[in-house]
Amino acid sequence: MQTPVNIFKQALQNKQAQIGLWMGLADSYGAEICAGAGFDWLLIDGEHAPNDLRSVLQQLQAVAAYPGSQPVVRLPMGHGHVGEMLVKQYLDLGAPTLLIPMVDTAEQATALVRAARYPQDDGGGGVRGMAGARASRFGRYSNYAREANAQMCLLVQAESQTALDNLDAIAAVDGIDGVFIGPADLSASMGYVGQLTHPKVLDAIEDAITRVNRAGKAAGILTTDETLAKHYLALGALFVAVGLDTNLLVRHTTALAARFKTVAQAVAANKVY
Repeated sequence: MQTPVNIFKQALQNKQAQIGLWMGLADSYGAEICAGAGFDWLLIDGEHAPNDLRSVLQQLQAVAAYPGSQPVVRLPMGHGHVGEMLVKQYLDLGAPTLLIPMVDTAEQATALVRAARYPQDDGGGGVRGMAGARASRFGRYSNYAREANAQMCLLVQAESQTALDNLDAIAAVDGIDGVFIGPADLSASMGYVGQLTHPKVLDAIEDAITRVNRAGKAAGILTTDETLAKHYLALGALFVAVGLDTNLLVRHTTALAARFKTVAQAVAANKVY
């Protein structure tokens, strides 16, 4: 069996915009529902959601039944020895694409590329441990160790002023497929906590997308503002998440309860006893 082509990575290389959904419920049942919705990619969040290796595995298994929606897994962290160990573990689970939070320098990006790649015969490649596990379908992808590097997609998050200062160097790192701009942490880093649409934050995001595009890499972002999402797509952002499962559940359940409580109160007010 041949190692499958990473169609999400292929789409980014072909400059085809990919529309995604953030998944923070940490539940395979919810992931399967989201996978059937028609999004191009689904982010399984290991940083801010209560996920661990097993829950991520279960969601990867659920999403696998819907090949039109490609999974992207965000690690809890990506720095130092622990981060490199997590890269190896999540790749061994079979995550085809990783999103690494809080990458501030080109040196950190380079270390992540090495952690995500197997060594090669020519001495190139990286330092990923030779296992594969579920990623190689337990050895059924017989040439996985030689094919994995080309199919693995590595995305890093620029979400601080330091990252923006180093953005050109980060985007220039060979092996980095895309840079995701994190509006929430970026706004806080710039001194505008909770002000994701502050004019200076928006200007910084637009400039970052332009610089990532100029480097020939894919730019990504998450926003639930439809107007902003369309604007970022028009600027050339290629992987844009337009919603969160938790946010959708909160908004729609709250609105549904409020509508019918209003109805119930009106009926009670007009009832003749």
